[in-house]
Amino acid sequence: MTVLEARRGDGDKACGEGLMPSAVQLLRSVDVHPAGHAFRGIRYLDANGRRQARADLGVEPGLGVRRTELLRALRAAAAREGAAVRAAKVVDVEPRESAPSVTTEDGEVISADVVLGCDGIGSSVRTCLGLDASVTSRDPRHHEQSKRYGLVAHYRIAPWSPDVEVYWAAGAEAYVTPLANDLVGVAMLGGVGASFDARLGEFAALQARLGSAERVGRITGAGPLRRRSVSAGLGSVMLVGDAAGYVDALTGEGLSVGFGSAEAAVMAATTGDVRDYPKVWRRVTRQGRLSTELLLRGTRVPLLRTSMLTTVGAAPRTFGAIVRWVA
Repeated sequence: MTVLEARRGDGDKACGEGLMPSAVQLLRSVDVHPAGHAFRGIRYLDANGRRQARADLGVEPGLGVRRTELLRALRAAAAREGAAVRAAKVVDVEPRESAPSVTTEDGEVISADVVLGCDGIGSSVRTCLGLDASVTSRDPRHHEQSKRYGLVAHYRIAPWSPDVEVYWAAGAEAYVTPLANDLVGVAMLGGVGASFDARLGEFAALQARLGSAERVGRITGAGPLRRRSVSAGLGSVMLVGDAAGYVDALTGEGLSVGFGSAEAAVMAATTGDVRDYPKVWRRVTRQGRLSTELLLRGTRVPLLRTSMLTTVGAAPRTFGAIVRWVA
């Protein structure tokens, strides 16, 4: 098995760093145990922290993990399995059903039994296959003003909550994930144009919590978030995780969906049922995609965000059951 990795450095990137219980269980099943900080629930708050609603995750907690630590643990697991990891960027893909191949930027052609494209929302494998779904002005979801982007920073401060906290402002959310005893990650999601500090100014309660805490490292960004693919595979090439399409980071299910689709892709490669993978991918990812789409639409209007907090805050058991079903 050969892994071609285009990204250089420690793998840091703009992303959510909370693993929901299902993702933690999947990692354990392949003997991957990244260091992190457990969280017991998801707490939603308005920008001022006055209205809030909490969902308990139940017996199994989630795990906040720095992306650099997760990548370290995954690389170690790949090495244990004998995978050869090489620094190379893929610039072309030939999706034959028998012996598909990829071409790297230095002109090397590598053939394999199957090819997995696991290269994120901006997938070059998806583009090479011609599977990027066209985005037209006729689709209002993709209007420039409705596109969403992410910005992520880290702060040297002890987590003040046992939960992942999600703050809602008029047109953005802030996600606070405990990552270590002295570190939290803060992800901002919203429209294009605002800097991280400008976004932070929209969340008075969060800004007060962070106080004068030291910001660690650089601010990273990503977007637009929504990506669509014509299919999750072509020939003997399978798109895995965000490469096969992405809705939004709103529910924190990205890694769970990604690991689930990876499991399905490995099973397809092992059994030889590669042709069926796109259908299996739709089934495996349907719950995560549907819940994210519904919540994204339901919270697009500021008034609905406020009323939703009030409603779910009054029924914590029901709300918790819904979140556990998704997680």
